[in-house]
Amino acid sequence: MKITKAVFPVAGLGTRFLPATKASPKEMLTVVDKPLIQYAVEEAIEAGINELIFVTSTHKRAIEDHFDKNFELEYNLEQKGKLDLLETVRNILPADVNCAYIRQKEALGLGHAVLCAKPLVGNEPFAVLLADDLIDNANGKGALLQMMEQYYYQKCGVIAVQEVFKKDTGSYGIVKTRADNSIQAIVEKPKPESAPSTNAVVGRYILPGEIFDYLEKIPKGAGGEIQLTDAIAKLVESQRLVAYHFDGTRYDCGDKLGFLIANFELAARDKVLGKKFMAHVESMLKNIKQG
Repeated sequence: MKITKAVFPVAGLGTRFLPATKASPKEMLTVVDKPLIQYAVEEAIEAGINELIFVTSTHKRAIEDHFDKNFELEYNLEQKGKLDLLETVRNILPADVNCAYIRQKEALGLGHAVLCAKPLVGNEPFAVLLADDLIDNANGKGALLQMMEQYYYQKCGVIAVQEVFKKDTGSYGIVKTRADNSIQAIVEKPKPESAPSTNAVVGRYILPGEIFDYLEKIPKGAGGEIQLTDAIAKLVESQRLVAYHFDGTRYDCGDKLGFLIANFELAARDKVLGKKFMAHVESMLKNIKQG
């Protein structure tokens, strides 16, 4: 079945970035000149998604406004002859892409956020993208497009993974795979000594509609939350899912250091800003050494 829907869980409070996220969603934090959520949405659209489902909470109106039309701004830009900026604003979303918003009324974890999207997804296979994980592949296909190709080839769900250090397994869902990369087991944040591997789940999923059945039945897991990992662990007992090592650079923008690194590296490669930015960095480093 063709996948046309993607779920974006954006209800989190973003406490690690306070006070910046006190009144503005963490997904609206910008890397160079675009908010994190726009990078994720562009990746989904590249992969053929045309129905965007945002699972939100209070104080997230800025996300809805960002993807809506702003007639006053567009009129102002047009009157001032700023046509390049006008085109940028108008083309944030293609005309054939639709947005829907649904509230997560309680902060009960990622699994619960995905479950909230069930009325809009139905029983279809769908994608899930976490905006905190910015995956850049400037010279090739986006991560979700790569996964979509695997989905149509493998004819089963696909979960993005990357290798992490053994000491860091406690920060991720960790998968154990068979020789054909099908998932044998998945564990949420295991201690290094008990981790089944060092293949860590990254914030990109292609899941069958049946995942909702398991999300409705599983008890609360780590942190007293409904864990998507726990539902996937039940799902793989009866369905084949594969782990996929995507091509691209993943930046953990839910972490301050990861967010700063993303800004630095994407700014350094920017076609307009890159040379001037790096000249400034080199000058700054030179001054530090001399000082």
